[in-house]
Amino acid sequence: MFDSGGVSLKPANSMGSMKMDMMGAGAVFASMLSLRELGVDSVVTGWLMCTDNMLSGTATKIGDVLTFRGGKTAEVKNSDAEGRLVLADGLVLATEEERRPDAIVDIATLTGNAMAALGLSTAATLANNDQVAEQLAAAADLTDERIWPLPLDHRYRDQLKSNVADLSNIGGPYGGAILAALFLNEFVGDVPWGHLDIAATMETDRDDLWRSTGSTGFGARLLSEFAAAFTAPVATDAPQSSVIK
Repeated sequence: MFDSGGVSLKPANSMGSMKMDMMGAGAVFASMLSLRELGVDSVVTGWLMCTDNMLSGTATKIGDVLTFRGGKTAEVKNSDAEGRLVLADGLVLATEEERRPDAIVDIATLTGNAMAALGLSTAATLANNDQVAEQLAAAADLTDERIWPLPLDHRYRDQLKSNVADLSNIGGPYGGAILAALFLNEFVGDVPWGHLDIAATMETDRDDLWRSTGSTGFGARLLSEFAAAFTAPVATDAPQSSVIK
């Protein structure tokens, strides 16, 4: 909910907005409150993965190996790449729902790389299923919450290798938004999945149409519209154009 960076401490000029780091969970919570009023008839479960990332005697250390629900392990090479570590357990829990989900969508203030690539007005989206990606894009168009697709490029997967765990939590210096999504993709199994990286769009420093100064609430409207119009992806043998093997 507040991200100091932990042992990999953020510089002072990056710390001021970190109270906004809960915006992914905030968007999920807000959208869940709207579904009954909107008459949504899909079954929707919201998972809020909430914790602070702070320095303490029990803080995650560089070199720690974490074991996630389901048994996969990850080596922590940067404690400021903590969002994906918190999301991983939530994604596994979502796949274990008694009624197998038709799709999973996560939303998180995940990477500065998405901000560098797309600026402050557009969120990045990645998916393992084109039908989910298309429904997210349609919802974004209707709600004026702009998103742009990046490829889930599995050729970068080797950058997440670790000598002591199944994965490391960071890769190389480039393509960080894609690498973060590849990490999350490890925890959804074969469930159709979409990911929204809203680090760039979580706040604004000036009034901008319906976005007032401060927290934008980006994603709440998008997720609500996605749920209201949702149709289950149809299994297909056709290659997913947004996924590069």
